[in-house]
Amino acid sequence: MLVQETVGRTQAETEKIRVSLRARYDELTAEYDEAVLQNETMRLVEVGDTAGDDQADHGTKTAERDTARSLLRAILERRTQYEHALARLAEGTYGYCEGCSAPIPVERLEIFPSATSCVTCKQSRERRAA
Repeated sequence: MLVQETVGRTQAETEKIRVSLRARYDELTAEYDEAVLQNETMRLVEVGDTAGDDQADHGTKTAERDTARSLLRAILERRTQYEHALARLAEGTYGYCEGCSAPIPVERLEIFPSATSCVTCKQSRERRAA
């Protein structure tokens, strides 16, 4: 559980948050490494197994490659978010909105530990993007 106080955090609270963020970062790194390995294995099998492929086989393999690349990008993006959260924690800005500097509610950080914006700023950004 992540703990945040609007006036600041104790060193123990900060360390608890750091350990939690780092653990998730490490999990994402392991997940990425596994996905890269699976992607490479799939590619090697594909290279050696193209005899007799028709247009449908080629299309299926292309779709599988696209899906694998999409997964790798998604994992890297999540890992980058945790890396950013760790940097913000180190500089003392973790838990505060990058848009308006207001404290991000503890409940939001518990659900989405790498959050960089409060609910209001996030909703505003989403409305503008729509």
